[in-house]
Amino acid sequence: MDDRRWTMGADGASIPPGLVPYFQEYDVTALNLQDDADLILQRTLEFGTWEEVRWLFGLYGAARVRRFVRQHGERWLSRVTFNYWRKLLRIHRWNHAPFPTPRGELWPH
Repeated sequence: MDDRRWTMGADGASIPPGLVPYFQEYDVTALNLQDDADLILQRTLEFGTWEEVRWLFGLYGAARVRRFVRQHGERWLSRVTFNYWRKLLRIHRWNHAPFPTPRGELWPH
């Protein structure tokens, strides 16, 4: 574990220091681990190291992580990251994005 200081959130809990750069548009000291759980799940699954992912699973549990991937993964995670976690967690059914973009389609203007 690196020796950088963990950032205390509004609820007194900590975000791993390696994740702080991925919350640059937020005041990490104001994040609440329960109220902002979906944001923390998204950023950690997308950008976290294995150590940070272990922290995430320890904090929220596998059931909560699976629920996030099922409910929000296709829209909130990159395609590669979503498919990785979907297969790793053996998720076969999930909420599909309401407006799928056909493969290879770009903005026409």
